[in-house]
Amino acid sequence: MSQQTILITGATAGFGWACAERFAKEGWKLIIAGRRQERLDNLAKQLAPAPTHSVVLDVRDAASIKAMLAALPEEFAAIDVLLNNAGLALGMAGAQNASLDDWNTMIDTNIRGLCTLTRLVLPGMIARNKGHIVNLGSIAGTFPYPGGNVYGASKAFVKQFSRNLQADLVHTPLRVTNIEPGLAESEFSIVRFHGDTSKADAVYQGTEPLHPADIAEIVYWVCSAPPHVNICSVEVMPTCQSCGPLFVHRQSTKG
Repeated sequence: MSQQTILITGATAGFGWACAERFAKEGWKLIIAGRRQERLDNLAKQLAPAPTHSVVLDVRDAASIKAMLAALPEEFAAIDVLLNNAGLALGMAGAQNASLDDWNTMIDTNIRGLCTLTRLVLPGMIARNKGHIVNLGSIAGTFPYPGGNVYGASKAFVKQFSRNLQADLVHTPLRVTNIEPGLAESEFSIVRFHGDTSKADAVYQGTEPLHPADIAEIVYWVCSAPPHVNICSVEVMPTCQSCGPLFVHRQSTKG
């Protein structure tokens, strides 16, 4: 598995950072992409001596994605794994009160950015007859909850897009995997609550959630399976989480 190349979006925190560390440990070449230059620099130093190419990138900007891929150094140009990790949730308001700006940011990041990267990376993988698209979905794409609205819908898109990619690529040896974490502690909730750490901390109070290193181990596992094995999806929750009964709102019978 050594000296394969992985492109990781959203590498400056959480799952992306942990995945970069995990793959560097196995001797992979890494393209780490994120919006924060200082964090990219710190991560690149931490990954040494693994071959690393870092690039400041906002996946919402299609022109920047095209420029980034065109400017890859020759030794990083053949991407074996695309890890579409960049994504976010914003807000917990009901649909009638949610911010349209938040909705558009989630759509542009979780859907449009993922699609653009995948579309631009696939031709090279097909030409080399080798490649793996790994998408970071969420159990929110399967199980609805109040305030999940567009975030959950975006992850449902990721689920179905991953399945349709498999259908399109069935005549090739390329693989597609959708990883669907449940309750996981990272910067996710801090971002969702627009920097309110007290609200973010409350999400994990009294639990033992998943950690970024747990997801990184799963991502590495699916990528290290034999070439003829495609692990289509992985739904993973901490042991303290489960699926609840369907909610039923009952009107009061008093009066």
